[in-house]
Amino acid sequence: MMGRHLMMGASKRVIGRWISMTGLMVLVAALFVSSPAAAKYASFVMEADSGRVLHSTNADTRNYPASLTKLMTLYILFERLEQNKLNLSSRFTVTHRASRQPASKLWLKPKDTLTVDQVIRALVVKSANDVASTVADNISGSEKAFARLMTSTAHRIGMRRTNFRNSSGLPHRAQMSTARDMATLARRIMVDFPQFYHYFRLKRFTYLGKTYRTHNNLLKSYDGMDGMKTGYIRASGFNLVTSAVRGNKRLIGVVFGGRTSKARDKHMASLLDKSFDRLGIGKRQVAKAQPKSRAKSRTKRAPSIKTRSQWGIQVGAYAKHEPARKVAAKAVKKAPSLLSKGRITVVPLRKRSGKVLYRARIVGLDKRTAYAACRTLKRGKMDCMELKVKTGVQVAEAP
Repeated sequence: MMGRHLMMGASKRVIGRWISMTGLMVLVAALFVSSPAAAKYASFVMEADSGRVLHSTNADTRNYPASLTKLMTLYILFERLEQNKLNLSSRFTVTHRASRQPASKLWLKPKDTLTVDQVIRALVVKSANDVASTVADNISGSEKAFARLMTSTAHRIGMRRTNFRNSSGLPHRAQMSTARDMATLARRIMVDFPQFYHYFRLKRFTYLGKTYRTHNNLLKSYDGMDGMKTGYIRASGFNLVTSAVRGNKRLIGVVFGGRTSKARDKHMASLLDKSFDRLGIGKRQVAKAQPKSRAKSRTKRAPSIKTRSQWGIQVGAYAKHEPARKVAAKAVKKAPSLLSKGRITVVPLRKRSGKVLYRARIVGLDKRTAYAACRTLKRGKMDCMELKVKTGVQVAEAP
């Protein structure tokens, strides 16, 4: 009897120690999981046209993308628009789950509706988490299903070290990407959906009478900057994907893990300046080069012809040639004083899938006219993007 009591006492002591050790392990694990990971610095700069890498630091280190995640949400939206599964007037309904997402947000209520155009603007400018979740619920039925779509799309377009777990970039320890992958995504948006790139230039967005301003302050301060997206959560630090154009060169820059938004922006500006310098394109050089080129044109050839032919506008991209031609003709009618001397062209773009995208353009403009025409067309609710037409590029002339 005494032996049985001794055995039971020993068993209780062993079980007690096991419970204590297990509790300690669970506590340590919980502390580890709940504490934010230290943000890791990474940066990357590439030339958009060629993909040439001009700067790379920790480019393949996996980090939390934060709201850079919304670039993939937008990519999937653009893909649906191109496939005619949606249009800019299509409406998304806000779900209860989406309305409960934390800020940054539009403070949407369940059963509110937004057009796809409003959704894009809210994601680009406000980086609204309730809007991102609304996209997920309306396209895939749930956040998890949409995250699987995001990840499969990422891998399909070459983002090999990226996994998504939600549409917004809110904290999730398994949602990871790299600076190189984010540059790949930015480039694919430009190449695959040039007709929608103009959204990333937006500096403000108005919804229900309230105006929201972009978090991307470099749009206002950096020479040549025309997009794309900021991101921040505590575990990531301050992230940024940018695109800037000087001369005939477009650069894509990525920074992960900035200590503050100002420090991140200053660092990004420095990286882009150095990369433009490597290409022989500096801010001052561009300003000085223009008068010289004009002087040469006066002495050697008829004035203005070469300059005017290098600028144009794009007013849409379509699966067939004829709709593209019709939209370009409609644009000319909406702004005849600016576009009547231009030339309508339909420029085919063959994608990797073999599918051809027909881009509606009016070319033969000078830079000032191109920008003025886009302002006029946008006021008339038409998509428009200014562009510098490369000499020697073959285009399909509209009949």
